[in-house]
Amino acid sequence: MQLAHIPIDRLSVSIANMRHSKRAPDISDILPSVRARGVLVPLLVRPNGTPESFEIVAGRRRYFAAKTVAGERGEVEALPCAIMEDGDDAAALEASLIENIARLDPDEVSQWETFTRLIGQGRTISDVAATFGITELQVRRILALGRLLPKIREAYRKDEIDAETVRHLTMASKDQQKHWLELLADPDQYAPHGRQLKQWLFGGQSISTKVALFAVEDYGGLIVSDLFGEDCYFADVDLFWRKQNEAIAAKRDAYLEAGWRDVAVLEPGQYFHSYDHEKTPKKKGGKVIIAVSQRGEVEFHEGWLTRKEARRLRFDEQDGEQVETPVKMSRAELTGPMQNYVDLHRHAAVRAALFDHPGVALRLMVAHAIAGSHLWQVRLEPQRAANQAIAESIAASKAEAVFAGKLREVLTLLGRLDDDTTIAGGYGDDVTLATIFVQLLALTDEDVARVLAFVMAETLCAGTAVVELLGAHLNVDMATCWKPDDAFFDLLRDREVVNAILAEIGGNEVADGNVSEKVKTQKTIIRDFISGQNGRQKVDGWLPRWMKFPVESYTERGGFRTADQWAEVKALAGSE
Repeated sequence: MQLAHIPIDRLSVSIANMRHSKRAPDISDILPSVRARGVLVPLLVRPNGTPESFEIVAGRRRYFAAKTVAGERGEVEALPCAIMEDGDDAAALEASLIENIARLDPDEVSQWETFTRLIGQGRTISDVAATFGITELQVRRILALGRLLPKIREAYRKDEIDAETVRHLTMASKDQQKHWLELLADPDQYAPHGRQLKQWLFGGQSISTKVALFAVEDYGGLIVSDLFGEDCYFADVDLFWRKQNEAIAAKRDAYLEAGWRDVAVLEPGQYFHSYDHEKTPKKKGGKVIIAVSQRGEVEFHEGWLTRKEARRLRFDEQDGEQVETPVKMSRAELTGPMQNYVDLHRHAAVRAALFDHPGVALRLMVAHAIAGSHLWQVRLEPQRAANQAIAESIAASKAEAVFAGKLREVLTLLGRLDDDTTIAGGYGDDVTLATIFVQLLALTDEDVARVLAFVMAETLCAGTAVVELLGAHLNVDMATCWKPDDAFFDLLRDREVVNAILAEIGGNEVADGNVSEKVKTQKTIIRDFISGQNGRQKVDGWLPRWMKFPVESYTERGGFRTADQWAEVKALAGSE
């Protein structure tokens, strides 16, 4: 006979069991004891065809009681079992087990005192287990009571604390146990019990060492084990997530190096639903999706596309296209509001710089006259903001302040009223046209060129390849007229882009260490780097790639309008 703890899902009731029935047995008499103390008398089992599966010869009621308690607590535990060998007599074995268990004091604190005395006399854990006909794990479970403060053991002896609470208290430090006792003694405070105690001990999150992608010996922090000795937990949850995120980032990089076209890391708690996706091989553009649970568990789903992407792939194949290259992501890199935000800020900076280059403005105006544009009537660039936050951000920008100053200078040149807000945009009536013409005749060529530059700036269309070309040609430095503000961070929502920005501003180690963190958390770290707060080294003059001239992207997904236009301009320029 061999004694062991066997997971409850590997057990089933044998048809040889004298109480075998399809109906669940009445367990009302033993259920309170199993709730309080667990299963003490081992079940009698034998292999059921495979080494991983066992059938219960004796102990059916204990088995059903344990299943009921597991359902109540949401935790599946292993049960003590005596594994029969060939030639064993079931009735004799069960009688022996019951006889040995009867020799044990029913009080677990007294059992601890007995076991401790025997260990002190040189007995081993296996010796003690054999003496009383229980598993070594049951012995270790009782010995773990030695981790508790005497007041907690005494309260447990008096049934003032339940078994589940004691189990979790064995994982608590002495200071935590003292604090818990203070809460228990204070009628105005609440001392957590059961599963709530477990969450309290680990700061709201208990993570088993079983879920670690990294080598546990590289963890470097404190690891605690529970009363049953089956599970160990990371005491420092933040350190675990840093190590786990680094391991996730390494797996992501390995997938990319292996030729997968894309690897998406979902936020913790965000589920991967196969019904929203279709299985797609790597050679046809299938990607890897990494799902991370709140408990730290990581799942790797290889070779999937969203149904929309898969439909597009099939459509391309039906049209006769050989789709050997990855399909283009349907989701653009920038949201509409973020594209608008970036366009308007870049536009403001370029037209502010244009004023100082009247020769360029003159040539640009001639080009407008020849080629035309949807603004050349002449109309003002409306600078339509997608929301109030963007409008306020543009209004508060340094570039707009510079432009307002230039407006006042040109108004003075033309003898216009100080409360005028624009130069261009008139309706073209003859009197106004003649009046402005007379005024311009009285100005020097230099002053006329300044007016011309301003009019060109007012009628420069935002979000176009022309803005890109001007910004690069004029060497516009966005860092002198733009700083990341609340509107920018509110619009920054793409998970992959945020992690790329974090790597750009804080380094790959920081980005990999937070790869599965929420977007909100990663944005907070970026802001800390920019402001130099919370222990982060301050980064001055940082610009997102979207704000640079020439423009750059963070991904290969496309959908960044001005970046795509700039690429076409460069391609055309190179072909001529």
